[in-house]
Amino acid sequence: MKRRKLGRTGLDVSVLSFGASSLGSVFRETDDAEAIRAVHSALDSGINYIDVSPYYGLTKAETVLGQALKDVPRDRYLLSTKAGRYGADQFDFSARRIRESLEESFGRLHTDYADILFLHDIEFVPSDIILEEAVPTLRELKREGKIRNYGICGLPLPLFEKLLPQIDADAIISYCHYSLNDTSLLGLLPLLESKDVGLVNASPLSMGLLSLRGTPDWHPASQELKAVCRKAAEHCASQGENIAKLAVQFSTANERVPTTLVSTASPDNIRDNAKWAEEPMDAALLKEVLDILEPVRDWTWTSGRPEYNEGIKV
Repeated sequence: MKRRKLGRTGLDVSVLSFGASSLGSVFRETDDAEAIRAVHSALDSGINYIDVSPYYGLTKAETVLGQALKDVPRDRYLLSTKAGRYGADQFDFSARRIRESLEESFGRLHTDYADILFLHDIEFVPSDIILEEAVPTLRELKREGKIRNYGICGLPLPLFEKLLPQIDADAIISYCHYSLNDTSLLGLLPLLESKDVGLVNASPLSMGLLSLRGTPDWHPASQELKAVCRKAAEHCASQGENIAKLAVQFSTANERVPTTLVSTASPDNIRDNAKWAEEPMDAALLKEVLDILEPVRDWTWTSGRPEYNEGIKV
């Protein structure tokens, strides 16, 4: 599979990467043995970068991923995990908890270093704790060799616009902002490129918006956005195509987006995703789908503190 450079991290990442949230039964109940096979299928398909968090499934995702990776040579994959979010409303970005969390993750993941450690969903806490305690802790962990790189992640794009000029992050994760229905991430690229910050794009299906199966009950999108995205998925189905295929191809095609995370606990699904990323897009179908989605172009939803959600389209 094609690889791209992830900013200044020195990491060459596959254009499609594996998001391990599904291993924590976040989207549906999953079978651990099947989930482990999905991880192995991802690696066998040429995917070399895996992302996880202790928050996913309340440590279940890390535990299952660790079982999948414990006999895989460490130099065969790149691994990122996160710290700071531990439940729906549980956040702790203190220096002590970040260090404890990382060691706990190492135990579950059977490793002694992370290629990247991200601060998870930082839009829910005041920026002071991130700037004055959390980021300095990540710098120390990098100096100690426990992590190779560090970064931040969250939903609102203004979050990155406000904080990246103040910190020396190596990478970020942005989700649901570079997909068929929302390409607002493109507006952030000049800032990222000027600082040589690695970009991990996540959720090309917009957390289930772009599917016939429908979104989970917790999905925060408006009913109108859900309805238009479903209409696009139905149009693809009427043409004998799966919108997931078009979505994966669209998100991985942009050379300025180094890698896109997809999450599944199905070996067949991850093999299909990897195959799709290698195939050319149907340009005519793409235009039809983009036309259907135009009325809700770049619509999103709020997340976290008000100062990080100014000016977004909901």
